[in-house]
Amino acid sequence: SSPGPSGRSRGAGIRSPWSLCPHARTAMAGILDTLVDQQISVVTNDGRLFVGVLRGFDQTSNVVLSDCQERVFDTDKGVEQVVLGLYVIRGDNIAVVGEVDEEIDSRIDLSNIRAAPLKPVVH
Repeated sequence: SSPGPSGRSRGAGIRSPWSLCPHARTAMAGILDTLVDQQISVVTNDGRLFVGVLRGFDQTSNVVLSDCQERVFDTDKGVEQVVLGLYVIRGDNIAVVGEVDEEIDSRIDLSNIRAAPLKPVVH
């Protein structure tokens, strides 16, 4: 990357957790491979929650979700679901990936859930 005003490369000092351990990238690819074409949830480092169908991923754990929605939590208004459609999430911004039980998820009335937004994840 090109140097910033300080003379340091932009993004210097910011590393993906996957760059710290080369085996973690292989392990993550193995996990993601079993989840392709399934509904998953992704929590990002900045505390956002996305739910969608995993369509693909690459060697840096960037993920492609179809039918993606962001679930925005609020202590007063319930959970707002923002429809995003086809969506890409950068691998270095992913904190947690989880499988979604679609039967249980469909029975949850998100408008009745009150919760504070998630806080950013610290690695």
